Amino acid sequence: MTELDQQVARRLTRFYILALTVIALLTVSGLLFIKRTIRDLNDNGRVLNVAGRQRMLSQRLTKITVLKLAGILSPDTPLFDSLLTAWSTTHVQLRNGRLLMEKAYDVPKSKELNTMFGQIESSYQTIYNNFVRIGTPGLSTSQQKQAVEQILAQEPSYLSQMNTIVFRFDTENFARVKHLERIEWMLSLATLLTLLIEGLLIFRPVVNYTRRAIRRLAESKKALQLANERLAITNLDLEAANRTLVDTQQLLVRAVDEKYALQRAEDRVRSAALLEGQEEERRRFARELHDGIGQMLTGLNLHAGKLKKIQFSDDKQRLRFEELCTMIQDIIQTTRQISHNLMPSVLGDFGLEATLQLLAQQTAQASAIDVQFTGMGDEKRHSPAVEIGLYRIAQEALNNAVKYAGAQQIDLRLLRTRTQLIMTVEDDGKGFSPRKAIRRGQVPSVTNGLENMRTRARLLNGDLTISSTLKKGTRVVVKLPLSDTQIH
Repeated sequence: MTELDQQVARRLTRFYILALTVIALLTVSGLLFIKRTIRDLNDNGRVLNVAGRQRMLSQRLTKITVLKLAGILSPDTPLFDSLLTAWSTTHVQLRNGRLLMEKAYDVPKSKELNTMFGQIESSYQTIYNNFVRIGTPGLSTSQQKQAVEQILAQEPSYLSQMNTIVFRFDTENFARVKHLERIEWMLSLATLLTLLIEGLLIFRPVVNYTRRAIRRLAESKKALQLANERLAITNLDLEAANRTLVDTQQLLVRAVDEKYALQRAEDRVRSAALLEGQEEERRRFARELHDGIGQMLTGLNLHAGKLKKIQFSDDKQRLRFEELCTMIQDIIQTTRQISHNLMPSVLGDFGLEATLQLLAQQTAQASAIDVQFTGMGDEKRHSPAVEIGLYRIAQEALNNAVKYAGAQQIDLRLLRTRTQLIMTVEDDGKGFSPRKAIRRGQVPSVTNGLENMRTRARLLNGDLTISSTLKKGTRVVVKLPLSDTQIH
């Protein structure tokens, strides 16, 4: 049966692909040809309009010239030069077969049109030269009259020949339309003929072949019934095998769970090592930034202070020097701020509580938001990992509250119980839905920050919970278990 199905499928597929390919090729070829021809006809229509405009421009220029000679002012007189330029440029482009308007148009020119443009060239040159001559300053009245007479003498010949050219353009465009109609009829007849051939040579044999295949399928039905009876007996054996398989699957599930737990432990160790490396790199970079670039900037500032005592001969130089001193002070302050953000020195010197209080003050100054810190008021220290981890969590929570919550007040609290160290960051901002944000992929920087905070809390054997309600603010709570190894 499988071999029969494959034979029928392959044969039907070949026939239908062949039929549809021929029809598709004819249809697509016709559409592409018609589209291209219509585009060419549109371009030809544009060329025809421009060619017809040449007659109008010639008559308009002649009228301006005659009125100017008669001393009669015309609204078109200031446009004489631009009209003459447009008329001459268009004539040259039509003659050369390349019309440059809003885009480039190829001018379809037959031998007859080339001959006509050659015949009109003499009249055009005479008229154009006299137009240019009239526009020349200092020309006497008699010379202007002579130029106008030559223009009027050549204008009938130019207009007549231009009419002939326009009509020739129109005749050739009409011939192209008729050619398109003939090709369209030919493509339609070819498509109908293809359908007829496919009906006689493809679809009818396929129907006969399918009828024979169905008859063979009916004969195979009896054999299938016998096979089903044997299959029922085999199913009984499979049930026993399935029971054994279920037991094996349970063993595999337990093994997978153990493997997953081991992988999670490895990931935890790897994350801890990665964060430790990041903090060490931040500490090193902050130290180098403070001790290296900071010291050099301080020295630069001292040298600049000494130069202030010099009398400048120019006030501009003095102002520029004062701007330079101000810029140096700004760079020193920015460097200190970057060094502090990377690894605040107060964290190692005075501990977590003093660092959080300083973080609250700096955040309030930078954001103009009321940030309040409430601590325990003691000087107990914790392990570096705990202090750095809680500081980074507080830093991320305050950053999110300032950037995204639109809060007016933020409360940062640090509390120690008998068994836990608890840090809380709460704001009165607009709040958000963490699950929807993660599921819909909204505010990626916020979701990444939340995941980083959870990772840090998890690596400290702690728990981080985020509760937020739209328009009612957000509350971040970190709880860490206390142990003898965590407190110095």
